[in-house]
Amino acid sequence: MGWVSLGATLAGLSVMLGAFGAHSLKAKLTEKKLATFHTATDYLGYHALGLIAIGILIYVLNEEVGAKLQRSARWISIGILLFPGSLYVLIFDGPRFFGPVTPLGGLCFMIGWFTLATSLFKFSRSQ
Repeated sequence: MGWVSLGATLAGLSVMLGAFGAHSLKAKLTEKKLATFHTATDYLGYHALGLIAIGILIYVLNEEVGAKLQRSARWISIGILLFPGSLYVLIFDGPRFFGPVTPLGGLCFMIGWFTLATSLFKFSRSQ
């Protein structure tokens, strides 16, 4: 599955989860857990859009930059799995050891975005 397809799928999932949270979870979760659910869903949606953008850049730019952008997309994908993923587990009273996983997901997001930025900066300097 390409990055654009994965991003579009995750963006759709984000919309579904947002609707589920707004309509089905209000009565079932505490206010704090519902806010955490919305945070996880927001981050899922934002980074899904990022994957779509990176996928388009890979298609448009040259192979050398594309390889670096692939790394960026991988880091962001891992971040999606770890950050919102661990929050969803914790919201529904999953194992507490997922607590320290959340910041690792945030770190993966940062690495992914900085990898994207440096790749594009180097590309623009070489043009």
